[in-house]
Amino acid sequence: MRVLMITPGTRGDVAPMAGLGSRLQALGFDVAIAANAAHAPLITTAGCEYRELPGDMSHLVNPAPPGQKATSSDLRRYMSELGDYMELAATGSLAAAERGADVILANSIAPYAYDMAEALDIPVIGAHLQPTEPSSAYPPVLLGIARSLGPIGNKLLGSLIVAGKAPYDAPSARIRLALGLDKKSRPAAERQRRKANHPVLHGFSSSVFPRPSDWRSGLVTTGYWWPKVDPDWRPSPELREFLADGPPPVFIGFGSSEAMDADFMLETIRRTGIRAVLQGVEEVSEPDALSIGAVPHEWLFPQMAAVVHHAGAGTTAAGLRAGVPTVSVPIFTDQPFWAGRITALGAGPEPVPYKELSTERLSDTIKRATANPEYATKSRMLAAVLAAEDGTAPVAAALRVAGQ
Repeated sequence: MRVLMITPGTRGDVAPMAGLGSRLQALGFDVAIAANAAHAPLITTAGCEYRELPGDMSHLVNPAPPGQKATSSDLRRYMSELGDYMELAATGSLAAAERGADVILANSIAPYAYDMAEALDIPVIGAHLQPTEPSSAYPPVLLGIARSLGPIGNKLLGSLIVAGKAPYDAPSARIRLALGLDKKSRPAAERQRRKANHPVLHGFSSSVFPRPSDWRSGLVTTGYWWPKVDPDWRPSPELREFLADGPPPVFIGFGSSEAMDADFMLETIRRTGIRAVLQGVEEVSEPDALSIGAVPHEWLFPQMAAVVHHAGAGTTAAGLRAGVPTVSVPIFTDQPFWAGRITALGAGPEPVPYKELSTERLSDTIKRATANPEYATKSRMLAAVLAAEDGTAPVAAALRVAGQ
């Protein structure tokens, strides 16, 4: 069976799908992944076919300086650039689908995949890394808030958000027109899929976020889809020496975004009195601090005393899997949601919202995370639960049903 994964977005959107694709290939599926060119090595290393989506999302995930809010002009520019990115992603997704597939797996920011699948008569299944369905159990993740509005408020606002305008609406409409489909808005199409109980698989663990009781039966929590480990990867001698030359350090990194510069990171660790591994900055090599490039989280995180990050879905999962405390600094979209889950699970202290970030506050939070043994204990317990889960089997079962 030929499976096409449509995965616009950052590395955090693509890496779990590449890991899932690798495991599906071992089960006999033929997997292709459509993503931006920057992620091609990630996909081919996992043994999957690469199909290109034009565009680059990396410049869209860089926030304002620490402790500052984005201005209205910043937000307008962001939405314009995001719309341009979605247009390119939709064009590339159609080209990828026209090359052939028996089943499509589409992530949460690729609703146009359903339109092209309708025209090409290909079954499609949602494959999401965060909960996007309106629910009484949580506020809408796309708003970037973590505070519950109460069961009624959560469900009502979530319903309003999914029915409102989105940057992928215009590409979806254009795809439908180009393929000769009847005119139908993206919100209307999503309502039809809900009514038909269309399947959506969620690549996270119910032990991290329990499945809400008001979800329809087609919404499935599978367990995490872990990134593929490159068997040829080796750490640099400098990194090995740094890790061996003292107590476990703290990891500080913010994924695809450039949320902190080197001076901010260094001032934070000096205030905290810790050793640290810094990702996202360059040319730092000091007795207590070392900057690194791309290093697999599954190798690095278990050697840390704690991990400090933006609480993106993939990085959050990696930290929980490693069994070490987490300090979360959420910036936008689903990050406050996952940061809230870390705290609720006892795997780390209260988040430090990016708009309130300072070296003093981050230093104090890191001290709490590393000094309180309860965080480490609960992190290890949760890691043991995650290690026993298999997120691939439910996906394989759903694909076989869809391909019949």
